[in-house]
Amino acid sequence: METINRNVRDLGVGERSVVETLVGHRLSDEQTLVIQVLGNGVNAEPTQADTGDLPDWCNVYEGLTDDQIAEIEGAIVRCNGGRSFE
Repeated sequence: METINRNVRDLGVGERSVVETLVGHRLSDEQTLVIQVLGNGVNAEPTQADTGDLPDWCNVYEGLTDDQIAEIEGAIVRCNGGRSFE
């Protein structure tokens, strides 16, 4: 696998046009392109997105009892009328 990083501001007019056509929209000078070139898939390492695994920070309830989870959920305040900032 090969990863290529390019600042959009550093692309020539022709290169930028090709990349904008590829991604389907105009790019700003403040953006960075990150392009990964993979082989035929045999040696490519799966990413979290490929495996469907969630990152560790998503396991916020891990190790908590049902009562502790219910207490946390009870502390979440919901308002049917939306938020008021008065």
